[in-house]
Amino acid sequence: MKPEYSGGAGKKQTFTLIYAAFVAGLCSIVYELLIATTVSYFLGNSVRYFSVTIGLYMAAMGMGSFVSKYVDSDILFKFIVIEVALGLLGGLSIPLLYLSYAVDGLFVPTYVALTVSVGFLIGLEIPLLTRLMESFQSLKFNIANILTFDYAGALIATLAFPFFLLPVLGNYQSSLVLGLINLSIVAVLIYIFSSKLSNNKGKAKALFLSVLAILSVALIFAHQVLETWDQSLYSGRIIHAEQTPYQKIILTKYRDDVRLYLDGNIQFSSTDEHRYHESLVVFPMVHMAPPIKRVLLLGAGDGLAIRELLKYDEIKQIVLVDLDKSVVELASTNPYLSALNQGSLQHEKVEIIFTDAFRYLSENQERFDFIISDLPDPNNLSLARLYSKQFYQMMKNNLTPDGVMVTQATSPYYAKEAFWSIVNTVEAAGFGTVIPYHVDIPSFGDWGFVMAKQSNTPFDVSRALGDTTYLNSELLTSMQVFGNDQRPDEALVNLLDKPVLLNYYIDGWRTYGY
Repeated sequence: MKPEYSGGAGKKQTFTLIYAAFVAGLCSIVYELLIATTVSYFLGNSVRYFSVTIGLYMAAMGMGSFVSKYVDSDILFKFIVIEVALGLLGGLSIPLLYLSYAVDGLFVPTYVALTVSVGFLIGLEIPLLTRLMESFQSLKFNIANILTFDYAGALIATLAFPFFLLPVLGNYQSSLVLGLINLSIVAVLIYIFSSKLSNNKGKAKALFLSVLAILSVALIFAHQVLETWDQSLYSGRIIHAEQTPYQKIILTKYRDDVRLYLDGNIQFSSTDEHRYHESLVVFPMVHMAPPIKRVLLLGAGDGLAIRELLKYDEIKQIVLVDLDKSVVELASTNPYLSALNQGSLQHEKVEIIFTDAFRYLSENQERFDFIISDLPDPNNLSLARLYSKQFYQMMKNNLTPDGVMVTQATSPYYAKEAFWSIVNTVEAAGFGTVIPYHVDIPSFGDWGFVMAKQSNTPFDVSRALGDTTYLNSELLTSMQVFGNDQRPDEALVNLLDKPVLLNYYIDGWRTYGY
């Protein structure tokens, strides 16, 4: 059938439908990213849940496209109804996921239902848009224009999500904003196609205004809702909350206890962090012959490990490599944290570099006497690579011939397969002597570390402990002893292309309800 053109009005209607295709493409990708990111945040294993989300989404889109052929009448009004439903469901998808997380057993069904529902509605969009364009363009131009602007919207979305939406608005508010953007399609359709809606114009306006009101109210009160929701997850009062491009930072205080959380995982409690940091820093130091001049810290942006290192006058330079500048800024400016780390981040011996640890090790030319890896637990793929054989080989290459490395290695009790996988991975990286050890930290539980050096000579106590709050000479031996229930039957080496550690970690902690 030959397209019907109607001058200026026809051009306006054509541009309106092209705008609808652009916004539809933009919103559809962001909804998918928001859902997958939120589920990964709560359940870990980003690879698994991004993969499952994409699969469910695409399958549901296929079902929506298939069903679209049964829509025969009032296509414009039905398209408006679909966009209203998509704006409502997509906009409220993340608030609904947050709400369901508070109810045992409800989160995963809600995730699946939302993913399939949103995908199904998106699958209806393009076929119906293409049919609405039939009156204005020939088929070849129709399909080309719709798909071009749909894909262009998708490109803008994939750029906006990591660089603006997530760091500026966060998941929760981003979904509400996208729902409102989705509704803009309805607004322009009602305005431009007013004469074609006939008796359905009143219904379309009522639906639009109702959902607009719901999303607007939800967005206005989003900050208060998030504060209440966040506070329900933590025992202490939240004194700082921040979403960065890399993670969510939460700082809490209960009486004298200050705690730092990254993406919901506790990093330290001020009541017992000395146990962790003395084990991480002092335990290896007493097994190293002086002098130790250059030290590399990977992670540790809170400045607490630096505080311990600064007790050794022989150390001339400490290089801190941390990906997230916001953590370091918080630890430098927050009065509770700066008091706890004793202003260590401002010390003249400290050089701070904001980059990825993997990248730094691959590019660095100057060797270190001591390398400390105080990185977050390997609860996603990007972090699991920082516990891989290849990563430890790069650490080895960055050490002096007599240099020593140490890494935190999660819990040998709660995640024993993960812990021993790290031990075996360090050995596989070519270190001559590898010593696993652990310590009881009340806020963490039983926590493990791995120390290694290039030579085959055993580690011996080479210096006095000095002024320590927790460590004593008896503990230096007992910390290397593990019970029978802390050893797995098997723990494979963690590789870049086969990150077995990720599943070990998630399965271990899930067993204990974490």
